[in-house]
Amino acid sequence: MANERATFGSDLHLELRGPRLREGLMEALREAVRSGRLEAGTRLPSSRSLAADLGMARNTVADAYAELVAEGWLTARQGSGTRVARRAAPRRTPPPAPGAPLRPGPRTPRAAPPVGARRPGTPAHDLKAGSPDLASFPRAEWLKAYRRALTAAPNDAFGYGDPRGRIELRTALAEYLSRARGVRVRPERIMVCAGFAHGLMLMGEVLRGRGVRDVAVESYGLDVHTNLLDRAGLGLSPLPFDERGTRVEELAAGEFGGAGAVLMTAAHQFPLGGALPPDRRAAVVDWARASGGFVLEDDYDGEFRYDRQPVGALQGLDPERVVYLGTASKSLAPGLRLGWMVVPEELMGEVVAAKGAADWVSSAPDQLAFAEFLGSGAYDRHVRASRLRYRRRRDQLVAAVAAHSPATRVSGIAAGLHAVLALPPGTEQEALRAAAWHGLAVQGVDQFRRPGVPATLDGLVVGYATPPDSGWQGALRALCRVLP
Repeated sequence: MANERATFGSDLHLELRGPRLREGLMEALREAVRSGRLEAGTRLPSSRSLAADLGMARNTVADAYAELVAEGWLTARQGSGTRVARRAAPRRTPPPAPGAPLRPGPRTPRAAPPVGARRPGTPAHDLKAGSPDLASFPRAEWLKAYRRALTAAPNDAFGYGDPRGRIELRTALAEYLSRARGVRVRPERIMVCAGFAHGLMLMGEVLRGRGVRDVAVESYGLDVHTNLLDRAGLGLSPLPFDERGTRVEELAAGEFGGAGAVLMTAAHQFPLGGALPPDRRAAVVDWARASGGFVLEDDYDGEFRYDRQPVGALQGLDPERVVYLGTASKSLAPGLRLGWMVVPEELMGEVVAAKGAADWVSSAPDQLAFAEFLGSGAYDRHVRASRLRYRRRRDQLVAAVAAHSPATRVSGIAAGLHAVLALPPGTEQEALRAAAWHGLAVQGVDQFRRPGVPATLDGLVVGYATPPDSGWQGALRALCRVLP
């Protein structure tokens, strides 16, 4: 019975010493783990319960838990509570054979790790960019939408259907994209796909079939996207950038004469974080009109702008020269594999043919559930709630960086699910090494630099949306430790 009580965290006896409650609680918990009284995997009481038992503020207990998570003593996962971390057993040297001489081996001195650091291994905190807070997925509302959608679904919804996707979803998307992102669209111009990468793969096949040789890309971006274009047989031409973002003047001047398309994150450049200025937005669309090329607009997090209303989609300037690509991966969850393209009329037949050949379709029940989720207003409510939560986290990040590392600057607009911490020149690799010591998974700006682009920037790309609420403060404290 005692083990059962310890597993579910019903009771926990601690001897607190010293006048400072938080530090005393942390040391008492460390000692309980060191002594083996709290075994690996033991679930601790909730912060509210332990605070009531010890007669202290709940925030004091929550802060102590978060600090011990950052140090590696505890782990915290949504739905699983706070538990004692599991540690690998120490390696033991086998005893010498009977009669063998005892000879000490050479001792190699090792540099001491930074104070408060932990050895590299499984990261305690994940601040990599590209994922929302998966713990905040609206399970109850999604389940309601799924049930309503399945109840009303016609029998043909479970067949192969239209390669463009279910008409219910395309109709709901047309209404939402027009209202929320300024996209000029009709349902028949929407192609439902299995995420952004799938849509880009289809466009790569279509462009190559049209004789396009090269695609212009931004100087910094995701390798997975350029790899897809490369596998389609397309050359890649990185556009230069300056303090205002991606420069398109050279494109308009014909210096990228072989480029028949350009891939851009105009609303919020990934990963550097700027928005394409209005004159450059107009210039890249003018280039597409004059050259007959196409702009592939990756609107991956367009709903999340915190200092003003979101900038409308580039597609609104010319629906016949801009291919709009969106996804539910940042607003809901990447595991849904739901994405969409708004395709110019002259390309729609070729995109349908490309998708039919691949026979990649999103699940019809998932499409119907998402259509219901959009139509009921649940999606808007979820996005608004997420926008408030991520804005709060970004504000906390900016404040913490300003307090702990005045030499570090948070760059880019107040938007999206990540921020770039601009570091002093030559310090990026040092910061990444320190992050590994502190159990922090984070990426450097240089990881996203295109081949051939000069290395002129140092910084960390921080995905502040990724941690669950229970791990955010600990992750933020760990991040502050590694900044110069």
